[in-house]
Amino acid sequence: MEKPQRLRSLPPYLFADLERRRRSLTAAGTEVLNLGIGDPDLPTPPHIVSAAASALRDSTTHRYPLGSGTPLLKRAIAEYHRRRHGIELDPDSEILVLIGSKEGIAHLPLVLVESGETVLVPDPGYPPYTSGSLLAGASVRKLPLTVGNSFCPDLEALEPSELAKAKLLFLNYPNNPTGALASRSFYEKVISWARAHRVWVAQDAAYSEVYFDREPEPFLRLPGAREVGVEFHSLSKTYQMTGWRVGWVCGNREIVERLAQLKDHCDSGVFGVLQEAARAALEGPQDCVEKMREVYRRRREVFLEGLRKLGWEVHASQATFYVWAKVPAARSSREGAEILLDRAQVLATPGVGFGLSGEGYLRFSLTNPEELLRAALERMGKLRW
Repeated sequence: MEKPQRLRSLPPYLFADLERRRRSLTAAGTEVLNLGIGDPDLPTPPHIVSAAASALRDSTTHRYPLGSGTPLLKRAIAEYHRRRHGIELDPDSEILVLIGSKEGIAHLPLVLVESGETVLVPDPGYPPYTSGSLLAGASVRKLPLTVGNSFCPDLEALEPSELAKAKLLFLNYPNNPTGALASRSFYEKVISWARAHRVWVAQDAAYSEVYFDREPEPFLRLPGAREVGVEFHSLSKTYQMTGWRVGWVCGNREIVERLAQLKDHCDSGVFGVLQEAARAALEGPQDCVEKMREVYRRRREVFLEGLRKLGWEVHASQATFYVWAKVPAARSSREGAEILLDRAQVLATPGVGFGLSGEGYLRFSLTNPEELLRAALERMGKLRW
């Protein structure tokens, strides 16, 4: 039987295709150095694991969790934002616990956008911004992120006819895949623009704690931000908890309520054990976060220096654990990725997989030990482009 149109409209999910190919090569006996998907190799801090183990022995956590998150976890999230960012949030109405921020991001267009209306998506950008919009029946307008605009979208470039249908804008800073940060002045312009054109704003802050020289500006800290939008947060990168699947959305009460209503019909909440682990992460010692940043800072320096010695044009990412680099010899993204994989057995993510504006780039992940990064650089140094 034929697939429904909503599924046929989706492009192949980039990371799934890459992982299948890597597994195929590995099964054939090829040692592939995987600098593709950004999955932290650092272990989850012990105090978080201990909290989960303790909660697992409590039979009350074995039942349906239901609802928008436990009061204890939502209060911990509110306190985290107050302590870390100086933002006051109402735990009951402005915070919703998610099964990873990806779940909420992918579902967001369903509760904010009618079929045929437009979602504005950064290009290059995280694929669920587009796939979630397509599943909701929305049109997608890609906003190019380039070196020339400091990897921030030019909202003034939109035509009046496009603005009339625009209902939701996705932002992502620190940015995946470019590693760019957004300035306070940029957010101020976004808030004013969103209010004028009645467009919701969703800021994906999954990498908010993975930065190097300058701390990212929180979107919700700016006056008026909560009137037009929300932030999505995740424990995945901050506490090395990608497999645990815990995140949250916070900010505008109407958006939070709508997502909560949808979730009531889609899932039964986040497993109680994971909510206790999340609370331990937010309330416990935070030195693990600084240690994480220092590890990625060292890896970034090693890899950037190595690529530059090889003659690659790279952008010194200000945050995230990615390096965004031009493919040598004006090759396309896919050509570059294929050459690396076939001739050097190094897996990188083709930039075009994040959108047409990523053409000619590769994204390298630093979620690997320094010795593996050095080994990858050595292999890449033997290539002739």
